[in-house]
Amino acid sequence: MKRKITQQLIQWKNSPSRKPLILNGARQVGKTFILREFGREHYKNTVYVNLESNGIVASMFNDDISPSKLIKYLEAETREKILPNDTLIILDEIQSCERAVTSLKYFCEETPEYHIAAAGSLLGVAINRNQTSFPVGKVNMLRLYPMDFKEFLTATGNNLLADEITDCYNKMTPMNEALHKKALGLYHDYLIVGGMPEAVKVFIETNSYIDTGLVQRSIIDNYTADMAKYASNSEAVKIRACYNSIPAQLAKDNKKFQYKVVQKGGSSTIFGASLEWLKQAGVTLECQRAEQGIHPLPVYADQTSFKIYMSDVGLLVNKSQMSVNTIITGEANIFMGAVTENYIAQQLAAKNYSLYYWTTSNSQAELDFVLQKDDKIYAIEVKKGEHVRSRRLSVFKQKFSPDYAIRFSQKNFGRTEDVISIPLYAAFLI
Repeated sequence: MKRKITQQLIQWKNSPSRKPLILNGARQVGKTFILREFGREHYKNTVYVNLESNGIVASMFNDDISPSKLIKYLEAETREKILPNDTLIILDEIQSCERAVTSLKYFCEETPEYHIAAAGSLLGVAINRNQTSFPVGKVNMLRLYPMDFKEFLTATGNNLLADEITDCYNKMTPMNEALHKKALGLYHDYLIVGGMPEAVKVFIETNSYIDTGLVQRSIIDNYTADMAKYASNSEAVKIRACYNSIPAQLAKDNKKFQYKVVQKGGSSTIFGASLEWLKQAGVTLECQRAEQGIHPLPVYADQTSFKIYMSDVGLLVNKSQMSVNTIITGEANIFMGAVTENYIAQQLAAKNYSLYYWTTSNSQAELDFVLQKDDKIYAIEVKKGEHVRSRRLSVFKQKFSPDYAIRFSQKNFGRTEDVISIPLYAAFLI
């Protein structure tokens, strides 16, 4: 399956200031697959080692970690010649071998002609746990997210539809009504399937929501297993409690994360580190409250008020046990608002936007997302259906006069004097 991050990998390969690369991201978002495909398509050969499952190679890093020695070790173990500039070296699951992380510094300083890419699912968690020295300034970092909706369209053979959506977005003209309905149908499929590559693959092969759901349940179970593996027993219990509370958090009218929903009497002192673990592991997305809707947004972030979304909307639907038929038929359901909001958060995060929302001091009006790109402010309202009457966006506009006011809904493309209407399926274009 084609991933947009491949273009960034090509830029990394061709960069004169290239450093060893760390590709970060949650488990099972496709890091290993994309690196191996990239090596196959853009290098003469690839040397791949998994530092979690290959104890022999991992033990090599316990001794001399000078690049010249490591290159010889890797060649002997893999029986592959490592050629400067022509071989891609992939160190998978690098978080399980802290000395391997340290070695990247020396590859950067001593042998920049070697192309080395590391993949880590829980790198931030492992470094914090082991207090490992991270090679700051000596590596390039990229993050891989679950597949966004455009990647889903490409994977399902709907490239031409994606092109048509892009064309209508650029011109801000309505889609052909038949294509609009088709795009909405695929959008509903995406809410159920999500963007985890294995789930998408199984859906394409079987066209079965049931089989796809089994894959999603396995992924959720693996995430839970990681909590026990990479945290102490007491910490793992708190991490699981926070993770399990996310559907309930999003079901509230006020979606601000509340520790008392996790546990009666809960507080940031008890659960703050657990939420940070989930964020570092890449399984959640954080959306902070902005006290002001003006540039620069980070200056006005309220560190104590935030919303937590799951990194993949399909996993949220599975974990909340929401009926597939409810999504397909458009049956009235309050939780659909939360699912739709989570979907938008996922699409925006995949574009590397920092997520913010805004609310009045008395919480009478809340705007779903506020984004900053350069010095421009985007005010974003999310509606789950075609009914778009709301005062939230108007209140924000009157108070802060953002550069762009955008409303996502199931309505077609359109524009009033001051609000841009964008179908939910076009969120990947923001």
